[in-house]
Amino acid sequence: MPDAISIRTAAKSGEAKASSRATLADPRRATRLVLAIFLGPALLVYCGLTAYPAFRTIFDSFFTIEGMDATFVGLANYRELMGDETFWVAVRNTFIWSFVAPVIDVATGLLLALALYAGVPFARFLRVAWFTPVLLSYVVVAILWMWIYNYDWGVLNVMLRAVGLGDLASSWLGDPNLALGAVIVTHAWKWAGFNMVVCLAAIHSLPKEVLEASDLDNCGWGAKLRYIIIPMLRPTLLSLYILSFIGKMKVFDLVWIMTQGGPLWATETVSTYVYKRAFNWNTFDLGYPSAIATVWFLVVCAAVIILNRVLGSRERLEY
Repeated sequence: MPDAISIRTAAKSGEAKASSRATLADPRRATRLVLAIFLGPALLVYCGLTAYPAFRTIFDSFFTIEGMDATFVGLANYRELMGDETFWVAVRNTFIWSFVAPVIDVATGLLLALALYAGVPFARFLRVAWFTPVLLSYVVVAILWMWIYNYDWGVLNVMLRAVGLGDLASSWLGDPNLALGAVIVTHAWKWAGFNMVVCLAAIHSLPKEVLEASDLDNCGWGAKLRYIIIPMLRPTLLSLYILSFIGKMKVFDLVWIMTQGGPLWATETVSTYVYKRAFNWNTFDLGYPSAIATVWFLVVCAAVIILNRVLGSRERLEY
């Protein structure tokens, strides 16, 4: 029979091993060396590819940069920016994108999710078909919709002429009054599937007891959607709207491929204008576009904070 000292020694040894394993498993108890090993590579990549370019852009905004020569000009770039009419046109277009397009994106995704949840025919096929545009690159989407919008042989105008509405056929990307809306529709088509998947997952996570109780009370789909589903999906819809808002504030690739900001600045965004001033206008000055990027970075941060404060619910919904 082991004596009491041996039992206590074995118990202490087991406790020490358990404590060591808990220390390794709990990141709050990890040593600085372990944290440095795991966080170091990610921090280096972040600082090199995100933090440094951002701070360098802010720094360059106070200079006139021509080649390797930089001349300090203080706030001159920002004063010039305030009187730049093209910049304000780009701001207006970007705000239209950022506030209107996310509503279309999220609403379309929610409607598609509700259709699948209700069990429409061919639901499995439609789920794949509606999500497929998300997997396509912006280049493919832009070229596809440029064909659709073509005035002579585009699918949209051909369909309008076929049903006797030829007067509505237009040069969708060539008309300054229609170009921005046409590009927004294209962007909504691409991202509706992503919002659909998120909304569908959120709907399936809703408590079945509440939905079954509404069915027992003979609650119609309209009332159920308005008073039950949408209020309970509010945090998800808000998150999707904010994510879409941030993406729209930085939109560049789709606009550049389809219109390059034209016609007559009708689809110009801040991102495309920064690119033009930096690389496309042969002005050889990186200071002024850096000032535009800095101002817009602050605008995006402020807008996201305001949206979270205004749209965020202080009441926590539990179910």
